[in-house]
Amino acid sequence: MTSRIQYLVTAAVAALVLICGVSTSIAQTTSPVFRNWMNPDVADAWAKGYKGQRTTITVIDDFTSGSRFTGNLGTGSLLQRHGEWTRLEASMIAPLATMKSQSFYSGTTVSLATGLNVLNLSYGMYARGTYTLNQLAWSAQESSIINYAKNGRAVVVKAAGNDGVAIGSNNSAGNKDFLNLALAGTQSAIYVGALTTNGTVANPAGLASYSNRAGTNTAIQSHFLVVGVDSSKTGMAGTSFAAPIISGYAAILGSKFTTATPTQITNQLLNTARKDTLLNYNAATYGMGEASLSRALAPLTIR
Repeated sequence: MTSRIQYLVTAAVAALVLICGVSTSIAQTTSPVFRNWMNPDVADAWAKGYKGQRTTITVIDDFTSGSRFTGNLGTGSLLQRHGEWTRLEASMIAPLATMKSQSFYSGTTVSLATGLNVLNLSYGMYARGTYTLNQLAWSAQESSIINYAKNGRAVVVKAAGNDGVAIGSNNSAGNKDFLNLALAGTQSAIYVGALTTNGTVANPAGLASYSNRAGTNTAIQSHFLVVGVDSSKTGMAGTSFAAPIISGYAAILGSKFTTATPTQITNQLLNTARKDTLLNYNAATYGMGEASLSRALAPLTIR
């Protein structure tokens, strides 16, 4: 069986070349600046002092290929690799989190740091839909990620995919994202779909046409969130850019609830999601709903 890696971004990219990368770590020190693509809840969290401090976000992505594309997250137009974009986005949401980067070509075990760990996966592992999970031979990288989600050792944030189908279904080419399937039913995984914009009660948002939806599998529905990805503001679309927002939210929660486990952080985000900001809410489309950072941060403690 041949498995292929696919970015979960709608921008056109060149074919991937397998090149081993180096894991790097960056401590964020810049003062945060609120950008118009962010949910206002982010600025409120920062004002209360919750900026992701004492947490680590590891972005597993492309940091080594020659493929780059243009976008603008409010810092000016940049030409960057896919991983450089997703890392930047997560760091802008949680500016005091330590950011780590690992090339998804490396195939090596993802290491965890002290404190809360969040893993951002803005990619998929695709194979013919006729295969089954037990026919797959995962690398040490994906095996470690799946085990961390199963055992609740890290919040594993997975972009839902851009095929416009229910998670677990074949896309138009007859392929399926088996990394999505491998994370189903785990303790601390979150799938993230993309809305066309941030939703409000006055102006509810709908699912982007390209975004995968939760589907009818309740194990996936119960771990599925959506956030706004407004391409008119950034020039970029795709669930690749939904996942880093949730990764940043998880880190922000970790900076308030400092003794909470990854599973508790995961459940807090899932259980506080909003349904009243979504157009024609139903669980098969939106899962648990639109992530609400303000609701997730509201309690004094979580269990």
